[in-house]
Amino acid sequence: MIGSLLYLMLGTRPDIAFAVTKLAQYAANPSKEHLDKALYICRYLVGTLNYRLTYDGSSGQGLSACTDSDWASDDITRRSQSGYFVKMAKGLISWTSRAQKTVALSSTKAEYMALSNCSCQVVWMHTLLGELGYSLCPIPICGDNQGSIFIASNPVTENRSKHIDIRYHYIREVIAHKLAELYFINGDENPADLLTKNLGSVKFLKFQAMLGLEILPAH
Repeated sequence: MIGSLLYLMLGTRPDIAFAVTKLAQYAANPSKEHLDKALYICRYLVGTLNYRLTYDGSSGQGLSACTDSDWASDDITRRSQSGYFVKMAKGLISWTSRAQKTVALSSTKAEYMALSNCSCQVVWMHTLLGELGYSLCPIPICGDNQGSIFIASNPVTENRSKHIDIRYHYIREVIAHKLAELYFINGDENPADLLTKNLGSVKFLKFQAMLGLEILPAH
């Protein structure tokens, strides 16, 4: 069941990304509670069969990315949950929701790690589209943590950042090479929040529409 849900999530349903990846962590030793939650996702999918990822080439919107994290969200490992997506023509073309590989000592570090992971995908988009003959401007990456944006944009060593793993400073090089630009977005307006935690129905539906998921008539 988890394998089937992962197939759907990776292909066309970013709105179930957090729930499915969270359940996948228990696939080796599931309980009845986990099975019930997986069935709940199935019922949700049955009720939203007409949802489609839609794109609007006339919108004038090029590539952009959003990222977010939920600090120390795992009650056992205390690892944070990262989520990011890349959007083009008002619809998602790439998205990820996963637990971070190391424990973040603060919400700023968790957000910084999420920004760095997102920048890797942005660089790959530059490479892919460059091979197809497109020359891209810096791709905007939006985050809702001012501290992480400051650390990424100002390559200086200070007490609050000197303990961060070297690999996460990769984003500084991405910015220096003008492959990406960082922008602040209010947390209540950050659709990447949907990829990091369970949300109430109002926020969930709001961010779901911002991902490019729309209800289209069945044919």
